[in-house]
Amino acid sequence: MFTNVRRHRSAYVLIGAAASWGLATVIAKSALTEIPPVALLPIQLAASVLLITPVLLARQRQEPRTRKLGRVIGLGILNPGVSYALGLVGLVYITASEAVLLWASEPIMIMILAAVTLREQVSKTQMVAAGAATIGVTLIVSAPDGMSHLIGIGLTLTAVSACAVYTVLSRKWLVEESSLRVVAIQQIAALGFAITILGAVIVSTGTLMPGTVSARSWGSAVISGCLYYGIAFWLYLTALKETPASVAGQYLNLIPLFGIAAGSVLLDEQLGARQWVGAIVLVLAVSIAVRSIPTPKESADSAETTPGSARRQSVR
Repeated sequence: MFTNVRRHRSAYVLIGAAASWGLATVIAKSALTEIPPVALLPIQLAASVLLITPVLLARQRQEPRTRKLGRVIGLGILNPGVSYALGLVGLVYITASEAVLLWASEPIMIMILAAVTLREQVSKTQMVAAGAATIGVTLIVSAPDGMSHLIGIGLTLTAVSACAVYTVLSRKWLVEESSLRVVAIQQIAALGFAITILGAVIVSTGTLMPGTVSARSWGSAVISGCLYYGIAFWLYLTALKETPASVAGQYLNLIPLFGIAAGSVLLDEQLGARQWVGAIVLVLAVSIAVRSIPTPKESADSAETTPGSARRQSVR
């Protein structure tokens, strides 16, 4: 009973993370009209740090100390630091539709990495569900126009790979760490990385941003940063403590669904018939993937019925 409650709680938390990432992507679109990506990233991260730090200080006594500080900082530089920096640069060379399609490969990468490095069991049902989820995402996003540049594809796939590695290593190293403290440290590390990149761009080009930035763009940058890097990462790492990395990665397929839904409300974008079909396929695929994960009791029962375990019991 407790296991089922915990599973459902983790599912809701992961859905909340996907919704935060999807909504933040739509909000960030208005900011990108006036703020270049290299400047937007540190602004978003700064907003996230300012959101999380007071909460962490208020709960200082309740939050356990971080015992793996070096690994936490390193993962923060990896994601959102390196990963989203590469992703933003990749967007310069490819369309947004192409980028979303490439990011749809992340759950597959996570599943493969989790199976190899964490020895997580991946059933045939999960593999089929992952493939169906990818098809759903492909149906949801618009078809890319024209030929994409190889450099953009390479940078974006590298960014996706970095995120997949982040998920697997977080599951391996940070299960016992405080999610809130980990997010705060990682955001600060990523902010330092983003400021360094911004400084290098300023030195090399001599420019920063256009002369005037509207209050709406500043607000969009701040809100999207709080949602994207603060709340979403906090929720994701919290659920990752109780959820296999291969399963948590499946929920990332919901991000385009929430993004398109938010776009229809905030930007008056309408879903087509093909996108609705993709949304249905996506939700069903994620549901099947989650329900196919056996509970600890089921896994133990399965292990006891294997030939090897039967022989060990007979020896006893």
